[in-house]
Amino acid sequence: MRLLGICNIGLGTQSGKQLSTENITGNRYLGEDRSMILINCFFSVGGAAINLLSNKPSDSHVAKYQVIHAVRPNTAASDSSYNCVTRLEDSQGLLGITTTKDLIQEAIKTIEANLTTLGHLVLPTSEKIQFIANYIARHFLGAKVKPYVPNFMKAIDHVITHVGGKHVLDEVEKNLKLSKTDMEASRMTLYRFGNTASSSVWYGLAYAKAKGRIKKGGRVWQISFGSGFKCNSLIMKATRPVDREEKNPWSGDHNDEFPVDLKSTEGGIPYEFKPSKKI
Repeated sequence: MRLLGICNIGLGTQSGKQLSTENITGNRYLGEDRSMILINCFFSVGGAAINLLSNKPSDSHVAKYQVIHAVRPNTAASDSSYNCVTRLEDSQGLLGITTTKDLIQEAIKTIEANLTTLGHLVLPTSEKIQFIANYIARHFLGAKVKPYVPNFMKAIDHVITHVGGKHVLDEVEKNLKLSKTDMEASRMTLYRFGNTASSSVWYGLAYAKAKGRIKKGGRVWQISFGSGFKCNSLIMKATRPVDREEKNPWSGDHNDEFPVDLKSTEGGIPYEFKPSKKI
């Protein structure tokens, strides 16, 4: 299966393309229950239009990526998982999104299921052996050692994660033992565009393309998660070098300003979001 290419980021789409978008207007909460204003605070409007996948051999010469693996565990069969993020009416009959205390636990459980399946598919034998040896030592021999976290970057060249928020990216970086460079595309996406949910992984991929980092044979891992609870992983291999495109959202006068030093901008406002002069 091959991905023909990524067109420019935007809300519009054309025939023959697929749209991945986040539009908060339909779920905006207008009530007074503070536990249901999550979506008003954490999400931004955005979208990505992507050329359709094709399994025709005749399209191989124009394809930019080849889809290697797609892993999508969904734990909605569990009541606690299904209800951890849900849309409900408040006491006034207004719809809003609410979360439960089980959210983090269910998210971890679903993401672990995703990584377990993905690891079996992509990790080199050396990493699999270390993981199995660690598991046996902890569960059968009673050894007091920390769980072994496989090094996915031995099988992946670029990781683009769902930008659910700064704390989400911090946890992904910590738990998968990723470097600052590995997380750069996702952090810059959050800084410039906010949390655009499912489409954020395409903004992140566009960043890597704009920087000229996608080389022929390079493997890209996109990982996203959300209500359900579900966690998606997509592994793609570049069939040719993917150069900077004119309609890439990162192209233009400001592209060379990235990455920015987030420590020096802590609490600041990105230049794209200048306050109104009327304030």
